[in-house]
Order: sequence, then structure tokens, then C-alpha cells
Amino acid sequence: MTSKLQELLDDINEKLKTVEYGAKPNELYDPITYIMSLGGKRLRPLLVILAYRLFKEDHETILNQALAVEVFHNFTLVHDDIMDNAPIRRGKPTVHEKWNQSTAILSGDVMMVRAYDMLLGKQENLSQIIRDFNECAAGVCEGQQLDMNFEALPTVDEAEYINMIRLKTAVLLGFSLKLGAMLAGAPDQEAQALYDFGVDIGIGFQLKDDLLDVYADQEKFGKQVGGDILSNKKTFLLLKALELSNEKQSQQLQHWINLTEFEPAEKVAAVKSVYAEIGIKELTLDKMNEYFQSGFKALEKIEVAEERKELLIEFTNYLINRDK
Repeated sequence: MTSKLQELLDDINEKLKTVEYGAKPNELYDPITYIMSLGGKRLRPLLVILAYRLFKEDHETILNQALAVEVFHNFTLVHDDIMDNAPIRRGKPTVHEKWNQSTAILSGDVMMVRAYDMLLGKQENLSQIIRDFNECAAGVCEGQQLDMNFEALPTVDEAEYINMIRLKTAVLLGFSLKLGAMLAGAPDQEAQALYDFGVDIGIGFQLKDDLLDVYADQEKFGKQVGGDILSNKKTFLLLKALELSNEKQSQQLQHWINLTEFEPAEKVAAVKSVYAEIGIKELTLDKMNEYFQSGFKALEKIEVAEERKELLIEFTNYLINRDK
């Protein structure tokens, strides 16, 4: 990552330190300060700023609105962790583990309220910004519900899975970019092109996550490689394998899916062997690159000088080429 991108990230993190979520009771607000202090990529507020800077330079004036997206994102993580009964988030205890489930729900609710507060400003298009945010937020919830629905299904087709990750992950990236454009007063068609760019990149981003979980270098990945295989998570890789497998391969996959006691390394190796026979890694790379290419085509519609796009393109390539 270049020094300019790092400077923008530093601006985001410095501003984040000054955000006040509330004071009393401590039990309500301390969990918010805690989750917001655990770090993270901060890619969503960075996308807001990068989109804004396509049209204007004074990104310091919209840091509050950029951070609204980050607060909303972390609100979803607090509630997702409750639904998943997850004990760890970014290497630390989750909010519901450190406090309790009721506190985590209530603190998350306040984070959603604060996100609205932080979006407010003197923008002439504020009502449209709020409408777009509402549509995005509802979409994220729809995606989470679909993901939970999928757990009870034997399999899901490709279109259903892509729609789920579009809603759960990609629409918030799209909104982040569109928000930056709207805050800069960009034409509607350019704001929409940035949204389309973000959604396509977001889908590719999630497919990359699916791929890394199986094929990443363990030393670089930072968490257990093969975790999705061990938990039978319905990722693009597993769903395509179930769709394209012959009878023998299907039996092998079902055997490992249904097995309740197993040696983790043996299960990961066996499922990866079936994936290799079918060519799942290559199929996933092709699908991932299809969405990345579609995203860059949308970016071509933005009528600003090419040098103004350089930082956004650089950051996007950083996400595409990451190995963890």
C-alpha cells in the first residue's frame, strides 16, 4: 500500500479516536468503544474517501460520513457474532462474550442509531443519501437471513449464492463508493457507476475470501486454512463441487459432509482432492475475475481524469491481490 493510501487510512483512524458514542451507562457504551478499537481494514470508509476524491480534494470535511459506514459495518459484526455464537473477533473476545448477549444487542442497536447521526450534514441530497443507506442496510440484513436459510438446505445454486454475497457483503461496498460520490455532488450516473463498480468488486472480494480459506498460505492467512471445509460452510467452492461432481465424487463429498468425527487435516485434504479433480480452484478464479473485470468496466464510465482514478484503482488491486 502506498504512502498516500496509508495517509488516508491514518486520517480515518485519527478521526475515529475522536468519535463519541455516548457516556452513561458505561455498560451500553463501553462495548461500542471496545469493538471500534479492535482494528480492521477500514476499507469501507476508505472507499467513501477515494470516491469523493475523484471529484473533490477536501476529504477531511466528510470523515464523519465516511465513518458512519464503518460504525454500521461494526454494528452488523456485533449482531452477526451473536447469531454465529462466535467467541473471537479480530483475535479478541466478541462483545457478547466479554459482556453478555443482551448488552451486545443493545449496544449494536445504538451503533445503528449513531451511524445515522454521523451521516447527517448540510448536503442538499441528504434525503437521497438516507434512502440509499436504508436500502443498503436492509439488503445487508436480507443477505444475512439468506445465509442462515442456506444452512438448512442441502445445496444452493450459483445464482442464489451470488445474490446472497451481493447483499451480505457487496452492497455495502457499493454504497460506500456511491456515498463518496454523492457527498462530492457528482452526477447521478457517475454515482451509480461507482455503486456498480463496488458491488462487482465486492462479489469478487467474497469469492477471493472463499478461495483463500482453502488455498491460502497458512503462515500468511492468519487463521486456520480449511475452516470452511471443516464446518461444511456453503461457499462457492463447495456448491460448485456438489453441482459438477460425478457419482463417486458426490459420494466422497457427502461422506465428509455427514461425518461428525474426523481428523481435521484428513478431511481438508480429502475435500481438496475432490476439488482438484473437478477443477474448482480454476472455476472460482474465473468467476472471481469475471466480477473484477465487470467492476473495472463500470469504473471506465466515470468521466474524470485518469490520474484521479489511480488511488482507487491501486487500492482495488491491493484487495484483489491480497493473500490473507
